Amino acid sequence: QVDLVQSGGGSVQAGGSLRLSCAVSGYINVYKCVAWFRQVPGKEREGVAQSYLGGDTTYYADSVKGRFTISRDNAQNTVYLQMNSLKPEDTAMYYCAAGTLYSCTTWPSSVGTFTYWGQGTQVAVSS
Repeated sequence: QVDLVQSGGGSVQAGGSLRLSCAVSGYINVYKCVAWFRQVPGKEREGVAQSYLGGDTTYYADSVKGRFTISRDNAQNTVYLQMNSLKPEDTAMYYCAAGTLYSCTTWPSSVGTFTYWGQGTQVAVSS
């Protein structure tokens, strides 16, 4: 069992920054692949960033490259998504997710390969 508790998010004007946090607890030694997804109503959930805890390889969606950064604090078992230069099209519900090593073998992240999900947090960017 792995629990993911999200915090952060909110409303910001275009060009602003937000940081999302995802506190991970439980069998994290098994579920080391962590990703951030986002979803807007009527669209499929899309992978935004992906990282394997214990490794250095990260992946980003083209739409967020150079603006978003996924990072982790191993001591706090927390994964972050720093979002800079936000655009109105970044408005979405954001989710963190945890999966096994298999989850990190594909990019873009595949929703079906992730086992545990955070509760979601809304990000709204106004123009």
